[in-house]
Amino acid sequence: MATKQRGRPRSFDRDTALEKALRQFWEHGYEATTVSDLTREMGIGAPSLYAAFGDKRTLFEEVLVRYVGSYGAFGGHALAEEPTARAAMERVLREAAAVFTEPGHPHGCMVIHAATNCTTPEIEQTLRAQRNANVETFAARIQRGVDAGELPGGADAGHLARYMGAVFQGLSQQSRDGATRADLNAVVDLAMRAWPTA
Repeated sequence: MATKQRGRPRSFDRDTALEKALRQFWEHGYEATTVSDLTREMGIGAPSLYAAFGDKRTLFEEVLVRYVGSYGAFGGHALAEEPTARAAMERVLREAAAVFTEPGHPHGCMVIHAATNCTTPEIEQTLRAQRNANVETFAARIQRGVDAGELPGGADAGHLARYMGAVFQGLSQQSRDGATRADLNAVVDLAMRAWPTA
């Protein structure tokens, strides 16, 4: 037996609205983005936002999953597809330089920028955990390179991953400050000179 749907049917495209929310958080950060900003950008009223997405924090958590699986997915692909740790990490940084400066969306990394001036402990912790998970993923890929003899046996995968993470985060901020893709690639050139050789 079919059941009737309660209330009015949704009058907006949820996927489109979610993308608009993503761009709002990416451009302005979590704390600076208000519910009024979101409803205006998404083209919906506050009751529709709450009904479809829950509160601002719940919406942001859904946006974060969407970002990591789309705009932010390049890093995982590079780490999985490249044959050596060095090639993987260089590709991560080169693709970051491209994505962070690409026209058509805010510059930089949303996971990094959304944390700026964040005073909501749960969001701050979520973003910190995501950034730390990225560094841990870098470390695991680098350690496989050490184990395979691509790097000197004494190379510290954790320290090298932390360095690569710092470069990655710096590329994000530099892109928001107006650095071009060429500017960022010059930084990557310098960063890769620090890579230890076997």
